[in-house]
Amino acid sequence: MDMGDHAAKSGHVPVMLGRVLTLLTPALTGAAGAVPGRDPVCLDATLGMGGHAEALLRAVPRLRLIGLDRDTTALERSARRLAPYGDRVTLEHAVYDEIPGVLRRLGVPAVDAVLFDLGVSSPQLDEAERGFAYSYDAPLDMRMDRTQRLTAAEVVNGYPPAELARILREYGEERFAQRIAAAIVRERERAPLESTRRLADLVRTAIPAATRRTGGNPAKRTFQALRIEVNGELDIWRRALPAALDALPVGGRVAVLSYHSLEDRITKQVLAAQAADTTPPDLPVPLPEHEPRFRLLTRGAELPSDEETTTNPRAGSVRMRAAERVREAT
Repeated sequence: MDMGDHAAKSGHVPVMLGRVLTLLTPALTGAAGAVPGRDPVCLDATLGMGGHAEALLRAVPRLRLIGLDRDTTALERSARRLAPYGDRVTLEHAVYDEIPGVLRRLGVPAVDAVLFDLGVSSPQLDEAERGFAYSYDAPLDMRMDRTQRLTAAEVVNGYPPAELARILREYGEERFAQRIAAAIVRERERAPLESTRRLADLVRTAIPAATRRTGGNPAKRTFQALRIEVNGELDIWRRALPAALDALPVGGRVAVLSYHSLEDRITKQVLAAQAADTTPPDLPVPLPEHEPRFRLLTRGAELPSDEETTTNPRAGSVRMRAAERVREAT
């Protein structure tokens, strides 16, 4: 049985699995500089359902995998899925910007590969009560970590109008942010907004009719914006990716799967800065301490194949970038 068949039988198809394995395996098998004499370590910083993690464990027999997730439901499901791999697997309830603290606590000074799959995981989408989807009615929750306090209901019912509009405009890239924010404020004055369906209906009526007829569900951008705000996703990502790069030795690799342009833009900027020669332009020769610390493994953002987007709906909007450390930080 190949990896794809195995993943499909377990009820979850990991996005761009073949490319993830191709890009990360060299760093885990010594070909790209893993330290001789110790087992390779991979950090799956967004464990989710554990599909990528399981495939990596199967592909690299001595691999030690550290899996992080802020969602306790995802951790519980992955723990069952990865149980056959015993003490090769360590799972931690943590947000991915906590990488330095987690590695310190585990006594792991460096990891050979890091994977980020930044999409909403299956448990969050599959469980109606989580409130991530506009396709069925549920409480306005959207917390990836249900131990935190802030929910989507608190955002839509408590944020000032200008702040609501800013979130919709910046995080949802919603051109009708002002109209939607005004509609939310009018509606919440009558009664608090507490359900996904009521919010989705409100967004639909706030957007001009001509726009509603194109581009999919008009609530999609609003729900994305609220999810990003509730979970602090972009601020966390700005901290997490540099922290992950710092944990990689020479030959170590990182792969990132992003699902909207805001995440991908941050990924592109961080990796480009690390792959740039920073020698001052007026000097005739490059300075060793200014040479690139990473090399890009992907040309721009890689897209999934047409076949994958047809068979795996989660892959529809994914963009992948990867890089390898080529020089220690000075």
